[in-house]
Amino acid sequence: MKRELPLLPSLPITRRSALQTAGAGFSYLALQGLLGENAPKVQAAETPPAEKPLAVKAPHFPAKAKRIIFCYMQGCISPIDTFEYKAAVQNNDGKVGPGGDTLTASKFKFAQHGETGTWMSELFPHLAKQVDQLCWLRGLHTDTPAHPQAVIQLHTGTALAQLTRPSMGAWLTYGLGSENQDLPGYITINPPPNFGGAVNYGSAFLPAHYQGTKINDQGYVPNLKASAPSTLQRKQLDLIQSMNRDLAKNPSKPDELDGVIQSYELAFQMQGKVPELLDISKEPQHVLDLYGVKPGPAGSFARQCLMARRLSEAGVRFVEICQPGWDHHNNLHKGLISNCAAVDQPTAALLVDLQQRGLLDDTLVLFGSEFGRQPTAQGPDGRDHNITGYPMWLAGAGVKHGFSYGATDEYGIHAVEGRMHMTDLHATLLALMGLDHEALTYRYAGRDFRLTDVAGNVTREIFA
Repeated sequence: MKRELPLLPSLPITRRSALQTAGAGFSYLALQGLLGENAPKVQAAETPPAEKPLAVKAPHFPAKAKRIIFCYMQGCISPIDTFEYKAAVQNNDGKVGPGGDTLTASKFKFAQHGETGTWMSELFPHLAKQVDQLCWLRGLHTDTPAHPQAVIQLHTGTALAQLTRPSMGAWLTYGLGSENQDLPGYITINPPPNFGGAVNYGSAFLPAHYQGTKINDQGYVPNLKASAPSTLQRKQLDLIQSMNRDLAKNPSKPDELDGVIQSYELAFQMQGKVPELLDISKEPQHVLDLYGVKPGPAGSFARQCLMARRLSEAGVRFVEICQPGWDHHNNLHKGLISNCAAVDQPTAALLVDLQQRGLLDDTLVLFGSEFGRQPTAQGPDGRDHNITGYPMWLAGAGVKHGFSYGATDEYGIHAVEGRMHMTDLHATLLALMGLDHEALTYRYAGRDFRLTDVAGNVTREIFA
């Protein structure tokens, strides 16, 4: 039975009494949040007001990085042919390697670049000029060699299918909010439709306004185009929102309705901002040439990189861009030539452009795949999956430049130094953004969840 509170005696309302009463009310709400079993727990700044769920929140500790651009190479780059020169593989081509498989040398030439003397394949001539900006993580390893589970683990922290988890972009937006209230805090461009689909940019049990907004490489946002003049649309939206708020008062209705209300408001704001922001044709020609922008599928990644810079500059907290087609169980060499040509110049241009604009000082760029590939042959022209040792790289805010952490064995199969599990990568990314991965939690179904679950160590050796 619902308990009714006793009526308070009628008293004259003064400014002092009004402030005292309001203060008591807010204190009660805070106490209710502390005592409530299902209350979310973010050990950062105060939870923003309901009408501004994406308001900026202070990090747990000072950090240089304010935003992340994740360049995701879906399907897994072959390290032996791109970023990992292994003399033992090159010198023993065709011989039996560890495990009884045939070693297959790369057909591409390697050379050392920059003051650091970093080895780089001829497939990346533009990125080779930026090697002194890069911070390599060369001892990564993960849990499953299957793409669907590995992709989901890269994006959400777990490969378990029993319970969908929030994506890392959603966790970052939940922990830090958005720097631009007229834009989503998290945008994913050209996400792969397979291997988890929307799970990779979803919010799962976090409130819906923290999920990623999907756009394509042409800058198209589904269902965003206005269907009526803005004044009329505002009246329609006000009517719908009033009905939504009335419905939200019903305790039997799900909390996700708040997310629906906020998504409508954000979409209305986006209609006036996003089309212009994603129109890269207004960029100067020298910028378009820098990225190598061209029409058609061949120019997809260049357009994504330029859009990512524009979105980051506008205050979007997490932007992911994607180049599919790296799953080279066959057609390895022609496939690598095509894919590397698509991403090399745009990726290098992104670093140069961010640096020229002063954005690399507080933007973190992550480049990599869900796992690596073997140094041995698979069929006449392919390489199989390798989850025991592979590289990724970082650049920008908070990390050392021209630095390499960890290493694989002489054949590039197993991580033997500076080993980093996927949970370690996530913990480190959160720390670079000023978030303690053990404190960034959300209570759901009677348990505190976090991106790193019950694991994860921060690799502070790479911190600048």
